[in-house]
Amino acid sequence: MSEEKKVEFKHATYEIVAPGVAKIMQARPEARNAQNAQLTYDLNDCFDLAAQDEKVKVVLLGGEGPHFSSGHDLRGFGPPFPQRDFKLVNTWGMVREGGVHSRYSFEQEVFMGMCQRWRDMPKPTIAMVQGKCIAGGLMLAWVCDIIIASDDATFVDPVVAMGVLGVEYFNHPYELGIRKAKEHLFTGDWWDAEEAHRLGMVNQVVKRDNLEDFSLEMAKKIAERPMFALKMAKKAVNIAQDNMGHRATQETSLALHHMCHAHNAEVEMMAVRQEGMPEKFRKPKEAAE
Repeated sequence: MSEEKKVEFKHATYEIVAPGVAKIMQARPEARNAQNAQLTYDLNDCFDLAAQDEKVKVVLLGGEGPHFSSGHDLRGFGPPFPQRDFKLVNTWGMVREGGVHSRYSFEQEVFMGMCQRWRDMPKPTIAMVQGKCIAGGLMLAWVCDIIIASDDATFVDPVVAMGVLGVEYFNHPYELGIRKAKEHLFTGDWWDAEEAHRLGMVNQVVKRDNLEDFSLEMAKKIAERPMFALKMAKKAVNIAQDNMGHRATQETSLALHHMCHAHNAEVEMMAVRQEGMPEKFRKPKEAAE
């Protein structure tokens, strides 16, 4: 794979940018890198290329255009789930019988399963975050080992307003601390790069124009270290986080997430509270899942 400089998918690109360093870019800038099924599976294909190339030691992850990610595509992943048959990555399948089973299997595959898979990839990963990082964009940054933010980066999880407890990969307490996690979930307020750095979610804050160069220099420095030691260091820290209840928190929170969906479906006849959605994405109740 290292002999090929760049691989282009429909909504993502994979490129070897330095010895031992691969760069994955979300390539849907016209939609502010909103995550539909195509983008998600394209990113997974890119992570697979990095994992399977023995010459790659470090992975950079970014987004083309002014914003890192506007989160899940609120126009939907397809009615009711992606119409295109992707090769499934995880083991829950894609149940289409309706009800909680269908929605839960979909989110176990496309959200939780993908995030856990990328988080557990043994090679170090660095997120390069600029502009807005919203909801599902947080999930994508949080699976990375290191986050470098531009000085104009801002972050938010507005999902409580939609009648759901927060995004599916529920890492808020580990990234923000208990009290700030509650504050930002309850209020839906934005936090900027400096606050994210102060709270420990972001490793470094740099000028927007220097974001990629700074991240690449860090990746090159890491790539000088022996691969096996890097993998073991990452595994040791991930195990420490798991021993703090990380994996159990994720699974329990996803179950509670789907309790919220079920409640909304029963009370409002749709999986999310429409009043909490941006107006252009609201659907009439008769069109709800």
